[in-house]
Amino acid sequence: MRILLSSNHRYPALAKVGSGREPRQFPSGSGYLIHDLIAKGLAELGHEVLYLLRNGSDEPLPSGLTLVSELAPADILHTVAYHDNDIIQEWNGRPWVTTCHLDLRTRGKQRSPTTRNWIFVSRTLARLHDRDRYVLNGIDPKDYVYSESKDDYLLFMSTMDWKLAKGLDVALSLSKQTGIKLVIAGTGDTHESIERVVQMCREVDADYVGDVKGPVKARLLAGAKAFLFPTKIDEAFGLGMVEALMSGTPVICSDKGACPEIISPDVGFICKDWEDYLDAVNRIGEISPVACRNKAMNDYHYLRMARDYAQEYEKELTLGAG
Repeated sequence: MRILLSSNHRYPALAKVGSGREPRQFPSGSGYLIHDLIAKGLAELGHEVLYLLRNGSDEPLPSGLTLVSELAPADILHTVAYHDNDIIQEWNGRPWVTTCHLDLRTRGKQRSPTTRNWIFVSRTLARLHDRDRYVLNGIDPKDYVYSESKDDYLLFMSTMDWKLAKGLDVALSLSKQTGIKLVIAGTGDTHESIERVVQMCREVDADYVGDVKGPVKARLLAGAKAFLFPTKIDEAFGLGMVEALMSGTPVICSDKGACPEIISPDVGFICKDWEDYLDAVNRIGEISPVACRNKAMNDYHYLRMARDYAQEYEKELTLGAG
C-alpha cells in the first residue's frame, strides 16, 4: 500500500535532550511522536510511506520513509486531527483518515462533528464521541530501559500546563503522607506555569526535574517504584503509563477516561478515592516488572499499532470503493 502521512511538526517529534525548567511550545508532543512511530512501523511492515512534513526534518528519516513537501499520489492520506484540515480539503475527497489524540471537550471543542474517518486512540475516547473506531497507541521498546530493580521514589510526569487536571496535587499529597520521595518531570509553555510547580514541590520536598527526554527520561521511568497518573479528566490514552510499563514500572492511576482500559490488575492499580491511592502505594511490591514489560510488548508495541492502522486503511479503501 502507498500511504501518505501528514503532520505539521518537525521530525523527529521529540528531542533527544530535554529543556529542563525552560518552557516548550508543545510541552507534550505525544501525538506527533505517535505519528512518527506509525510512519516507521508501516515502512517496516513493507508499505510505501510518504511523510509530508511541512516543517521539514532535523535528521534523516528511518529506512523506508520518503520525505515530501507537498501532496503526492497515494492510496490513502493519514493526518493528525485538527492540524491538517487544509491538507484534507486539498486531498479532495479521496480516501483519508485522521487520528484524534484528545477529548475534544477538554479543549473547548464539540464532540459531535466527527466523521467515520476519525480514528481515536482508545475505545474509551471513541465512545465519548459516539464512535467505535480506534487504534491503541504503541511505542518503541528501544527508547526505554527495562529494569527489575527499583529506587525509592514515585514518578509523576505530565505537561505542567495541565498539572492540576492531571492530578499533581494528588501526587504531592501521596508523597507527603507516605514519606516516599516524589520526582516530577515535565514542562509547560510559560515560565509562570513552571514556577508554580517549583513552589508546589518546595512545600513537600519533591524533586522537580523539568522536561526530560532520551536516556534521562528512560532512566527515570525504569528506576521508579511506581508511575503516578491520578488524572481528573477523561484521559484519551495516557502515554506515560505505557512508557512506564515498557520500563517494567507499575502504574497507579485514577479511574478516569481510558485509564481502566489501559491498565489491568496485573500491572497496576485503578483508584477511585484517596484510600485507594494509599492502598496502591502500600501494595506496589505485588506487581511484577516482568508482567509490566510483557504487557507493553504485547499490547503497546508500535508495530502492533502500525498493523492496526494498516487494517483501518484497508477498511477505508473498501468503504470508499463501496
